[in-house]
Amino acid sequence: MSDDDEQLRVRVAWLYFMEGLTQADIAGKLGITRLRANRLLGEARDSGLVNIQVNARLSGCVALERELIAETGLKDAVIVPTPADPEQISAVLGRATADYLARHLNEDRVRALGIGWGATLHETVRHLHSANLPDLSVNSMMGGLTYGSELNTFEIASEFARRINAQCNYLAAPIYAGSPRSRDTILEQDVFRDTFQRLSSIDMALMSVGDLSRRSLLIRYGLPRDVTVESLRGAGAVGDIMGTFLDARGQPVRHAVNRRVIAMPIDLLRKVSTAIVTSGGLNKSAIVAGVLRARLCSVLVCDEATARAALGLLRGG
Repeated sequence: MSDDDEQLRVRVAWLYFMEGLTQADIAGKLGITRLRANRLLGEARDSGLVNIQVNARLSGCVALERELIAETGLKDAVIVPTPADPEQISAVLGRATADYLARHLNEDRVRALGIGWGATLHETVRHLHSANLPDLSVNSMMGGLTYGSELNTFEIASEFARRINAQCNYLAAPIYAGSPRSRDTILEQDVFRDTFQRLSSIDMALMSVGDLSRRSLLIRYGLPRDVTVESLRGAGAVGDIMGTFLDARGQPVRHAVNRRVIAMPIDLLRKVSTAIVTSGGLNKSAIVAGVLRARLCSVLVCDEATARAALGLLRGG
């Protein structure tokens, strides 16, 4: 079998088993007959390619990982095929991120992990492999919503810790203070000084990024009422990382909301030895490119189309 035939077989298996497409859908998407799609699925089962999960990587994704590492200085990259349904991106990336963590939490001897929030991290926790890591502390790196949500920082941190039997510490504050002055007052309290001291010693961080569209959870649920998307765009923002809004270069924009955010500072984030950003969707390509340009992460987990678009932006395309 040629490499092209092998890659087609892997792609058919991915679409069927991982994304839930029908054989007819796969045939239409890949420009092959339904009979051929059925035959390729049979070959995938018989060869051992498929065994509950797809046990192979698409060569295009692997090549893109290498390009990203070579051109951005990343320590590692995990690129997965972009699902046909954009609504499935968080689930696909969450599974890939959980697999990555399963390999590295023990191998890298992580003692303190910082975690953000969002749909992709929620999916990561949902797919997280059970473990027993009582010496590991899981720390929320940003404040949370003031009402209950399974996507909130508090719920994500606590469920992550529960899944791997780890310790859990919260940053018990809202994402944004009412003003820069009230933020400073909050952070002067002993409990918050201790919290940020603890965050300064984390050796792995797990985050997502958001854009400025209504798809962003932060835009929909977390942005202060007196802050508009238009004012953020006017300041040059293309998205956020842990509530801090960045421009296309990955630099914090000059906007008052950035002086109100209660989260791990960007400068501190750069010192984390393994900083993982897991995010996808073409709407996030500009903020992903900005984060890569500013070297705010050392590991990227992303879908293929978004990673290619971000790399194109980095190359000036």
